[in-house]
Amino acid sequence: MKFLDQAKIYVRSGDGGDGVVAFRREKYIEFGGPDGGDGGRGGHIYFRAVPSLNTLIDFRYTQHFRARKGGNGAGSNKTGAGADDVIIDVPIGTQIFDEDRETLLADLDEDNKTVLLCEGGDGGLGNAHYKSSTNRAPRRADKGFPGEERWVWLRLKLIADVGLVGLPNAGKSTLLSVASRARPKIADYPFTTLHPQLGVVRLNAVEEFVIADIPGLIEGASEGTGLGDRFLGHVERCAALVHLVDGTDENFVQNWKLIRKELKAYDEGLAAKPEVLVLNKCDALLPEEIEERKAALEAASGAEVHLLSGVSRDGLPELLRHLQDRVTASRNTAP
Repeated sequence: MKFLDQAKIYVRSGDGGDGVVAFRREKYIEFGGPDGGDGGRGGHIYFRAVPSLNTLIDFRYTQHFRARKGGNGAGSNKTGAGADDVIIDVPIGTQIFDEDRETLLADLDEDNKTVLLCEGGDGGLGNAHYKSSTNRAPRRADKGFPGEERWVWLRLKLIADVGLVGLPNAGKSTLLSVASRARPKIADYPFTTLHPQLGVVRLNAVEEFVIADIPGLIEGASEGTGLGDRFLGHVERCAALVHLVDGTDENFVQNWKLIRKELKAYDEGLAAKPEVLVLNKCDALLPEEIEERKAALEAASGAEVHLLSGVSRDGLPELLRHLQDRVTASRNTAP
């Protein structure tokens, strides 16, 4: 199934049913009177987050959603039937924006979270509603109130505890494949990963976390170079970012600074998230090279640098334990 994380759709709630003008005329009843019923309510438009979906691909083929109009009233004070509501299921983590793509209308970040986006119109009043001591035979009835309509943008932000960032070919997909059961495409050329990938890391029967691999960033990504930074939204909810640096690249310190620059250009809040710095591909380096490059990266970043080889899995258990501790601490402090 193709991954789709943005979609524009049209939604319209139902109009209210019309009230009617009717009069009671029955045999053996000396005086009749108005008995026109009210119209029924139009259908609402709801959005609901469900765990069975992980992409917005369905909205590429169905882009218009309309609720039905409420039923009209009838004689004998019969109220029109209310229309059925329309419930639109979306993946957990979906955000709903107004047509300007900036105004956030709803954030469906929990299982079964439901929001009312467009309210159905109320039914019009029948002439029985206007009966009074001075107006015994009203001939007034109201039309139903119109429903609401709008174009909205849906944007999916994957729910993950840890996000992987780095240059293309830094080893992010390899780390995802050895740490979880995910099987992303792995190759020796940049931009092998074209869409975000999720994997579940299970350390034991009671400890697990979700890790997200996004396409690599390059210089100028914030300006649209390469695949740009449009996939960074999928790691905004993470408790920590794992920044993979290719230890075999001679410009490893500059590469780290480049990614930090692109993160800040995208969002200061994302750049401020806790960062776990990892020097990858250590299996291709000599021991003295590893120590030299680790010291240089620690001096530039001012943070601890973890050593890793995605191929031989050296340093993997220690890294995963460190990440699990961070995720657990974040969950315990979350409101």
